[in-house]
Amino acid sequence: MAVGIRGLITWLARTTMFRLLLIVLPLMFIATLLQADISQKYLALAHKIGLQHGERAERRIIAWRNMVEDTQGKGVIDQLNAVNDFFNMMGFVNDIDLWGKNDYWATPVEFLGKGAGDCEDFTIAKYFALRELGVPDDKLRLVYVKAITLNQHHMVLAYYHKPTSVPVILDNLNKTILPAIKRPDLLPIYSFNAENLWLSKEKGRGELVGGSSRLSLWTDLNNRLSDLES
Repeated sequence: MAVGIRGLITWLARTTMFRLLLIVLPLMFIATLLQADISQKYLALAHKIGLQHGERAERRIIAWRNMVEDTQGKGVIDQLNAVNDFFNMMGFVNDIDLWGKNDYWATPVEFLGKGAGDCEDFTIAKYFALRELGVPDDKLRLVYVKAITLNQHHMVLAYYHKPTSVPVILDNLNKTILPAIKRPDLLPIYSFNAENLWLSKEKGRGELVGGSSRLSLWTDLNNRLSDLES
C-alpha cells in the first residue's frame, strides 16, 4: 500500500510538473520572441540595469526596445501615440526626492531604470524615442512652459507637422495629445532641440537666440548619452 501511495505521489508530481511546463514553456518561447529583435547591446544594457534596479527595471528596458521596434516604419501619428503612451506609464517623482538634486535631466535609460522622473525626464525620453524612429529634429521642440493651473514650471514636447503649423503637445499631465491651441493652460517660455534655442513670443515659433548647448543641463545630459553609446 505504501508503494502505491508513493507511486501516486510520484505520478501527481509528474502530472503537476507537466502542467507547469505546458504553461511556462510557451511563456519562455514568447519572451524569446519578444527579445529576438532587440540587439545584444540593449539586452546587455537591460541586464545591467536589472542588476542595479531590479527585474522590473530590466523588463522596462526590454519593453522600451520592443516599443521602438514595433513602431518603426509606422505613420507619425501612430509613433507619437505609441511613444507618448509608453513613457506616460512611468511614475512622477521630483528630482530632489529621486536624485537628491534640485534639477537633474535624466537620460531615457536612467528614467526607465528608476521607473519614474519629473516632467523633463518624460519629455526628454519621448524626444529621443521619436528621433530614433526617424522623426526629423526640426519637427520637434522640447518646450519649457508655465503650467498655469498648477502655477509651476513644466516641460512638454511639441511636434510640428509643418514649420508653420500649430504643434501638437505630448505631455505627462494631460496625457491626450492635443494641438497647442487647445492647451491654454500652458504658457511657453523657451524651447529647444538638438541644435537651437528659442525664446517664446506671443505669436509664432519664437525668437532664435543661439544653440541649445547654452543649456548646461542639456549639455550634461548629452555627455552622459555619449558615454552610454561608447
